[in-house]
Amino acid sequence: MNSLTRRSFLATASAGLAAAALVRRARAAGDQTPDQTLDELIRENQESGVGSGFDNASRNVKLPKKSLPTLSPSTAETTQTSIAQYEAIVAKGGWPEVAPAEGLRVGVKSPVVPALRERLAIAGDLELNSGDRQVFDSYVDAALRRFQVRHGLHGDGVVHEATLRALNVPADKRLAQLRTNAVRLKGLSGNLGNRIVVANIPAAQIEAIENGVAVTRHTAVAGKPDRPSPDIRSKIVQINFNPFWTVPVSIIRKDLIPKMQAEPDYLTKNHIRIFDAKNNEQAPSQIDWYSAEAVNYKFKQDAGDFNSLGSIRINFPSPDGVYMHDTPSKNLFGEDFRFASSGCMRVQNVRELVYWILAETPGWSKAEIDEVIKSGERKDAKVAKPLPLYWVYVTAWATPDGVVQFRDDIYNRDGVAG
Repeated sequence: MNSLTRRSFLATASAGLAAAALVRRARAAGDQTPDQTLDELIRENQESGVGSGFDNASRNVKLPKKSLPTLSPSTAETTQTSIAQYEAIVAKGGWPEVAPAEGLRVGVKSPVVPALRERLAIAGDLELNSGDRQVFDSYVDAALRRFQVRHGLHGDGVVHEATLRALNVPADKRLAQLRTNAVRLKGLSGNLGNRIVVANIPAAQIEAIENGVAVTRHTAVAGKPDRPSPDIRSKIVQINFNPFWTVPVSIIRKDLIPKMQAEPDYLTKNHIRIFDAKNNEQAPSQIDWYSAEAVNYKFKQDAGDFNSLGSIRINFPSPDGVYMHDTPSKNLFGEDFRFASSGCMRVQNVRELVYWILAETPGWSKAEIDEVIKSGERKDAKVAKPLPLYWVYVTAWATPDGVVQFRDDIYNRDGVAG
């Protein structure tokens, strides 16, 4: 087996499989952040006792810390500082391109691995002198998972298409991203409040921040590129439990009319009813679906497990009419590309976020929230102290622990070529 002993290969492969299982368990649990998963993964690999010098050197690279928020004065400062680091990388020629390779994962020996090692080392994810250069060992596995996490990808240790694309973004483009976002972060680094909610649109992620600490973090689904989620500065004022959904005119025009043309029983199957201006219910057969007549009616989806808003809607003043909400389509939270809404934000584990939002609102303990959701009854909670809310567009930032994070410029707002 070339330079690898059978024993070391099997031990390393076993560690990699255990790590992959850990990621799957964490993802299934639904309450783990990528940072937590990564910390546990590295610790498990370190304790695996693999011999033959295969992966027993120390790992000195820094890992993302789950408690550090995207928005803070210190994040603005460290993002500015990281620019010098990337200027130095660019001045030295950047990093190599990593060629596509089938099945590139832990335990594989490949001529592509040296370029992958160099790429990971230049950005600080890997110690360059660790391990056999052509072997995708557990050093590379841990470094790649770290790279994936700080680029908003699932840390599975496999060089799939999205990971390869992120690896091959040129260093000068990453530098330009940092420069652009350092300016954005500076404008968002003032006194934002002691208890705030921040949604970073390109990261499709929501943070509840208290006294400068991210106390809970939620995967989100944001607006499609052609229906972008807007930047927002507002305050959360109300929670709807077991809400109805009134279909916006834009969705009636773009989605509902074509659906009804193709599938005449679509409204009935999805528990959506039609009302005229006098609130009289109308039958779908009374509408001419091959005209714009439908936009003159109100379309209302009944409350229930099937409702597009799930069991919770979070309200705040917005000129764009957007809000945050639960969803019955939980599968999208497991995707790397989570831009599938019409502008609103779908929130994973939204109940945990609402517990925190209503923590200072009398009459809305965790038990009371659980009870009203279970009952299916339509109820509203007015937030006693409206919470500052920020929807921001940040595609690059560096937290005070020195970890630099990047996300795709999904709405092409960075003005960075390449």
